[in-house]
Amino acid sequence: MQFLSDEWVAAFNDALVGLEPELAGVDGSLAAAGGRFRVTQRVSGVPPDGRTVEVTLVVTEGRAALDLGTPEAAGPGVVVALAYRDAAAMSRGDLSPAEALGDGRIKVRGDLSLLVASQPFLAAAAERVAGLAPGTTY
Repeated sequence: MQFLSDEWVAAFNDALVGLEPELAGVDGSLAAAGGRFRVTQRVSGVPPDGRTVEVTLVVTEGRAALDLGTPEAAGPGVVVALAYRDAAAMSRGDLSPAEALGDGRIKVRGDLSLLVASQPFLAAAAERVAGLAPGTTY
């Protein structure tokens, strides 16, 4: 399946079934967000035509799902902008988000405290979707 395609998003969502913020070690740190937040990746230079694609991880009512686009009603959020090559490297596990951020390969805007507070949840989600990489075409 092609990275960032509808099929890939569906497989990503299947991997997240049952992942709840409380089970991922988020112990009230997202209380300011009311348990609702979104993290959008704005990926530029997506092959074959170099377009920009947005995928948004939406957490609401104790459930998480990835959506193509940016649902504004999902609560407070963060937008992470990066190049396709970096998004693909992170998806494959070849590049950590911390390394990409430290190298200036990621631009972040929005509520940075939300991004920090959601790290345990995002790490748990990353573990669940790591199995997608071998079946993904980049």
